[in-house]
Amino acid sequence: MESNCRVVAVDHLRCRVSRVKVRIPSVLYSYTNGRGEVAGCGATVDEVLRNLDAKFPGMRFRIIDETNNIRRHIMIFIDAHRVTALSERIDSSS
Repeated sequence: MESNCRVVAVDHLRCRVSRVKVRIPSVLYSYTNGRGEVAGCGATVDEVLRNLDAKFPGMRFRIIDETNNIRRHIMIFIDAHRVTALSERIDSSS
């Protein structure tokens, strides 16, 4: 992960967000054209997932259910911390 917060272009908008490295499980490689690691950006887990879904359509639905919660069988981690809510902030110093 990058250690700073920077201005990046996201969906034709400029915003101040954390840029993060996202490791993709092999079952989702079909969404990322076979890549096991992609870059995402956002201030929260939800923003990062929305950013990834804009790049890789359909990916978010495989992770988030119809009630906007993380699917029970999905585990998301920020470093070694398990994420339990989409509103969790991405720490730009990680």
